Amino acid sequence: MTKEADAGAGVDEAHAWDARLGWAFGLRADDPAERAAALVRLADVQGNVRDTLGRFNELWRLRLPLGGQAQWRDPAFLQAHEMYVEAGRYTLPNALWNRPPGDIRTWQGLSHALLFLGWGARYPQEWARHAKEWGTKQSLIRDVAVADHGETVGTKLTDLVEIVVQRACRCKDCEYLRVARAIDSEDLRGRLETAARSEKMVCNPLFGSPLCVDEAQ
Repeated sequence: MTKEADAGAGVDEAHAWDARLGWAFGLRADDPAERAAALVRLADVQGNVRDTLGRFNELWRLRLPLGGQAQWRDPAFLQAHEMYVEAGRYTLPNALWNRPPGDIRTWQGLSHALLFLGWGARYPQEWARHAKEWGTKQSLIRDVAVADHGETVGTKLTDLVEIVVQRACRCKDCEYLRVARAIDSEDLRGRLETAARSEKMVCNPLFGSPLCVDEAQ
């Protein structure tokens, strides 16, 4: 494949992500009405996931006596699994699972991964109520903790670190230490120093913090 064709495929894939999940950016909107509408949409697509998973589990139980290999040769069983996977591509966090190997900086799902993390940082209670996945949060933070991001992504990651140290500590927030180290800059250090001098810093995963609120429950 030529570089031009490869770039074109990347653009197509980015458009596909936006077509499936463009609505999800409303989850971190400042406007409560926009967030509420996005949450309604999220509940709808998550309902589709639950329905397809229920069908898959039903077929799994019915075909359990056949054994593992025989189950996966059953066309109906395979179709049920494919429908479950496809439904997950339209919702969060499912769409972020099983990221293909390779450089996350070129992954077309990166903007939606940052959306998922940003939603959790800005509106942690809504995130925990509707899409709490600590393992997904942890793996995404670790994946984005690499140097040499583009300017836009670097700014978003800097914003995330700044937000996290100025709100109540949540489970896996300590993973943002990796991000801070990877994207270290004068801008980030300046923001952290400003936060440290203010009364806003209630949690500092970069220098140690008390038990996270979610872990204590």
